[in-house]
Amino acid sequence: MKIPEISVTELVERYEVLLLDAYGVLVEQQTLIPGADEFIDRLNRLGKPYYILTNDASRSVEHSAARYHRRGLAIPAERIITSGSLLPGYFCEEGLAGSRCVVLGPEDAWDYVRAGGGEPVPLTADTDADVVVVCDEAGYPFLEHLDDVLTLLFRTFDAGVPPRLVVPNPDAVYPKGHGRFGITAGSIVLVLENALRVRFPRAEPARFVPLGKPHRPIFEEARRRSGTMDMVMVGDQLATDIRGANDFGIASVLVGTGLTSMIGEDTFDEIRPTWLLQSVRPNPSPPRLT
Repeated sequence: MKIPEISVTELVERYEVLLLDAYGVLVEQQTLIPGADEFIDRLNRLGKPYYILTNDASRSVEHSAARYHRRGLAIPAERIITSGSLLPGYFCEEGLAGSRCVVLGPEDAWDYVRAGGGEPVPLTADTDADVVVVCDEAGYPFLEHLDDVLTLLFRTFDAGVPPRLVVPNPDAVYPKGHGRFGITAGSIVLVLENALRVRFPRAEPARFVPLGKPHRPIFEEARRRSGTMDMVMVGDQLATDIRGANDFGIASVLVGTGLTSMIGEDTFDEIRPTWLLQSVRPNPSPPRLT
């Protein structure tokens, strides 16, 4: 069955609340996707409820808003839900206040953990911790700290006292713009989980708890803030944006400006969006499926 196309105007009129991915929909790594500023201005002018739903756990909400503003996107901080911003609630729900935490990520990621009552500790090969939180691939000496975390995990699993494992951003890759891509926290977690399987082949597989898309916590937060399920997720990735929306029970829109290439209907054999949209740019040409 062919997936129908939707226009920006129809999208705004049909749904009460819009959930927008950032990378691939509004921005690339260093550039603004054409028309994104006009789109956000339109939503602000109409008073249309929307939230930026991003798996970024490397920046505070305030720093994210400032970064968007520098690019010409007038997005208020209260309209931004980052996967990192879910950490305080997670720590509260799980009773992790006062826990010693290893945090992979820049300073803003550490601040998210502190806001939940966690106590970040410096990472060395001898560090002990109650929680390991993988937020980002940047902000620390990558290989050195990855080896230290691996050593920590092997030591604590050997002793039978493994730490809690959390990954706010489960994305494996992200678009950097100009045809370039990079790995992120989800790829780091895959390496660590695989290493644990190799080291402990007979044990129950160790899993990091994911908070961001496609998992429920970030969508639950959007529903809590909006007070409705009449939401639509607009994203560029089938495995995160579209799958997450479909699993949560809301509509989904795949845009053609990001990671997923809309090259044909067979692209959507396993995960099918509700709608296709070439771009958030006003009146773009329709997606061409061959």
